Amino acid sequence: MRKTTFALIGTGIVGERIINQLLNSDMCEIVSLYDENKTRLQEMSSKYGLPVAQDVEALFETKPDWVYIGTPPVSHATLAEAAAKHGLNILAEKPLAHNVEDGRKMVEAAKEAKVHTAMHFPLMYSPVIHSLKEALKEGTLGEIKRVELHTYFPIWPRAWQQNPWIATREQGGFIREVFPHYLQVMHHLFGELSILSHEITYPQDEKLCETGVTALAKTETGIPVILNGLSGIGQKELLEFKIFGTSKVMTVRNWSELWVSEEGQEAVQVIPEIKPLTLFDSCRGLTNGEEVLTVPFEEGLKVQTWIDQLLIK
Repeated sequence: MRKTTFALIGTGIVGERIINQLLNSDMCEIVSLYDENKTRLQEMSSKYGLPVAQDVEALFETKPDWVYIGTPPVSHATLAEAAAKHGLNILAEKPLAHNVEDGRKMVEAAKEAKVHTAMHFPLMYSPVIHSLKEALKEGTLGEIKRVELHTYFPIWPRAWQQNPWIATREQGGFIREVFPHYLQVMHHLFGELSILSHEITYPQDEKLCETGVTALAKTETGIPVILNGLSGIGQKELLEFKIFGTSKVMTVRNWSELWVSEEGQEAVQVIPEIKPLTLFDSCRGLTNGEEVLTVPFEEGLKVQTWIDQLLIK
């Protein structure tokens, strides 16, 4: 059976994770790597025994089924438009783009070229989110009273994510890097989101990204939503996505832990039994005409709209 081929633009920390995930798939193959940082590119090529392209055009000429764009957000639109012109399906890192305007360009380019698109939102393929989705479908949480997202970072950028742009106001910050994952999950579970009010704090240095944000929002059915983020504080990193029901409260903690509480009881951790398809299984299925779960650029654009709103001072 023919393997689904991928070419990767961007071999940073997340790009290397993508490499490892693809190499662990029996039905996927990496045909080319490219990165402007030639030292990093050669390091990844040597480490994993993978072919490299000398420029983006050479990468496109390998004619992969999918091009992964794992570069800083400001470059996403240009690369996606170029990939679409070559008739290549596009898997983009989040956020979709630098801003809504660039995001619209990506959506239109893909639509005009009639290529498939997908976003790298790993939570959508995680057992905890699928378990949460199943619980909502079965109604075991009762009436949903509120949804909350709390993100706390002792330092930003995080120690493992040091690069030239991740701390900048132009492209970085936790609102762009972390919030999209959870905003997309909220959209998937509850539909459209309206941000009613927000307050964002920035440092005096205009080159540096946000240090805090608090926002009030609501779903299309009127469920209240609280969004909260803070960095530079004296505690361990903590991420919690909480859904409050009248019967149960479910919490996704630090990406992969699922906790459930009931009235009068302490929360207990639940190990999900669900094993959903991976992102790359879904990309493969999409190219084969199967009905699979992916997050297209159109959905990424909705998330981009909320991100842009939160970043306004």
